[in-house]
Amino acid sequence: MNTLVITGGSSGIGKATASLFAERGWRVFELSRKPHPTSPWREGEVQHVICDVCSEESCRKAVAEVLTQTDHIDVVISNAGYGISGPVEFTEIADAEHQMDVNFMGAVRFTQAVLPQLRAQRYGRIIYTSSVAGVLAVPYQAFYSASKAAINAMALALANEVREFGISVSVLMPGDVSTGFTDARRKSSAGADIYRHANQAITAMEKDERGGMQPRKMAERFYHIATCRSPRPQYVGGALYRTFCFLNCLLPTRLVNWIEGRMYG
Repeated sequence: MNTLVITGGSSGIGKATASLFAERGWRVFELSRKPHPTSPWREGEVQHVICDVCSEESCRKAVAEVLTQTDHIDVVISNAGYGISGPVEFTEIADAEHQMDVNFMGAVRFTQAVLPQLRAQRYGRIIYTSSVAGVLAVPYQAFYSASKAAINAMALALANEVREFGISVSVLMPGDVSTGFTDARRKSSAGADIYRHANQAITAMEKDERGGMQPRKMAERFYHIATCRSPRPQYVGGALYRTFCFLNCLLPTRLVNWIEGRMYG
């Protein structure tokens, strides 16, 4: 039986992905901070393991717990994350650091915890949840965009490091998806009297998110990456967003950034 381990699987895209893999016969371990009642595993169910990606020890313990119940891991999805918003100038340094700690360093900690097992078995797939915002930086979400751009860069480097061990590395970059992520965003209104478009921009972004794709669609993309013969390094979730990223490669950076600013700046 194929085994999936996914972080941030208790809600949104992660929950939809964990459920879809379980429905299709995979044994799924969902890693997140919130405690859940434990019960003996039954086929088609998702098993919960407590894990805080901000803690190296927690990541190591969670992977060790998984390996007491299975002798192999086929696919890992690093999905845990959240967003903050506000002007760069007025973002508290502690908030910016925590954004990077959860989204980027959390992915690093989880990767370091799981790689020894993947290397030992000499196969496996690592998939990261990134974002179109990692390619097209969004004003007033600079640190979220930065955390996802960092994941994209790290994943490309890691792919070359672990190829000799039979491990592939990919990122999935969703566009707007309708989940609880929007309401969970930590918004700061500091500096709104100076950056007059900030609140309007965030409101517009959140409207787009709430009207976005359903998380099940991204779950299907994850399943494709996990099961296809030769996964690519990067995938974009949603046809419209693939067009945006394609144009980003063709058009001058100044023009693309100006358009982004007109949309949300």
